[in-house]
Amino acid sequence: MSNTPHDLYEDFPGDAEKIQSLKMADAHFERIFDEYHEVNRAVHRAETMVEPVEQLVEVEMRKKRAALKDEIARMLAAA
Repeated sequence: MSNTPHDLYEDFPGDAEKIQSLKMADAHFERIFDEYHEVNRAVHRAETMVEPVEQLVEVEMRKKRAALKDEIARMLAAA
């Protein structure tokens, strides 16, 4: 289990400018981006026991984070 936050800029290092552009031009991308970071922070807080949750809740949060990241990756690839 990793306690390292999954920052999108680190996960997509070559797409930093594209991420910024999409955030400014695409309201849906901006919403997905913000939601990803919100879920990511919640997962990190759970993993580090700052805000512990039941294991099933943590697993569901991780699945949600992965789904959002997949959508972001698709949008970046299409841009």
